Amino acid sequence: MSKSLQKFFIKSFIILLIIHFAYFLYGYFKFEGVKNINIYTEFYRFKFYDDVSISHFFVTGFFLFFFLIFLVRNHSKQQRTFTDLLKTGSLLLLISFLSFSFFVSYSFGLNAKLKTELSEANFNKDKALLNNLNSFLYNYTSYSSEKLFNVLNVLYPEPYPVIEEKDSTKILDDNYITESRYYSIDTLKLLTAHYNKAADATNTFFDSLGIDSDVFKKRVLSKKTIRDSTEIIYKGSEVNPRYDADICIFLENNSLFKNVEGIPTDKQQRQVAVKRYNLIYKYGKDSLLYNFQKLDTLFKKYKIETQIVPGQLTTDVLYYKEHSNEYLNAIRNNFDRKGLKEKFTTLDKLFYQPNYLHPSIIKIYLGVIFAVWFVLLTIYFLFSRKKLKTDSSN
Repeated sequence: MSKSLQKFFIKSFIILLIIHFAYFLYGYFKFEGVKNINIYTEFYRFKFYDDVSISHFFVTGFFLFFFLIFLVRNHSKQQRTFTDLLKTGSLLLLISFLSFSFFVSYSFGLNAKLKTELSEANFNKDKALLNNLNSFLYNYTSYSSEKLFNVLNVLYPEPYPVIEEKDSTKILDDNYITESRYYSIDTLKLLTAHYNKAADATNTFFDSLGIDSDVFKKRVLSKKTIRDSTEIIYKGSEVNPRYDADICIFLENNSLFKNVEGIPTDKQQRQVAVKRYNLIYKYGKDSLLYNFQKLDTLFKKYKIETQIVPGQLTTDVLYYKEHSNEYLNAIRNNFDRKGLKEKFTTLDKLFYQPNYLHPSIIKIYLGVIFAVWFVLLTIYFLFSRKKLKTDSSN
């Protein structure tokens, strides 16, 4: 490949990179902000009718038209080896790709502005706050849901969580009465070597721990080995969480509003349960109020319609904490739940599933690139042969 052709390709790539940078800046300044994100927001999808796609069409066409003219006019006279043609073909393929990917740079610009306005760390902090306060944010009818709110979801304080056992007693004909009993789920950790030795002397081993071995075996829920230790999770003593003064309805929910990326769900649930318990039972009223004020700020940040007044919601939470037997139908926590969920679902996709090239156009997009590449390469090859024949005839 001649030096003049190399310089031509270098100049062409520089022009393309300048255009890409221009589209990046356009996307950066076109981003409308986190407040305006909705369920339909996505990184740019070629639409054929908007300013990005229309300008893309003309800029790409204009560039390739003049690129081909200068390529054929100034760089098709020299005799080419097979290796030269292969290199030229590869560069033409790259030119084709860069010429049809300005909208991808536009999406990179949108993403850069998004993360300038909302960093991943701050986004996860917002999710953590919503996870901590999630139990206070349901509509009042949800609190009667046995699936969402029940003592089996309680993860804190010890000795919870619990396991439920239901006993049915026949009282008359085919009529039965069902009674639930709850047992703490406890953990026993010991060296695996000691555990293996105990297999031959089970009774003696568990007697030394003050545990009835037969009863213990029936209560084992799971067993796993971690390095040189064995962890046994078993059904412990009977407890009465429904009559526990330190258990209110807001602790009977272990759902997360949104998972924080990279942290196991069970670990997050445990952390949230501890924080929520502390907010309700250990810290003062001001701490709970402060968290609801942060929630109010979060709603404004994401432009979520809300009627929540932090002071009123704090009062309601503390009231129902002390009146757990009352039907919870007057908690003042109205806000646009659907809008908040949609916004965070969309942000999760933008952060962790960006799809700069939308799946619906990948086949068409690649087909266009290879078709244009084939046309460019064919024209270049034909003009090269024509030049060679003309020169040889002279």
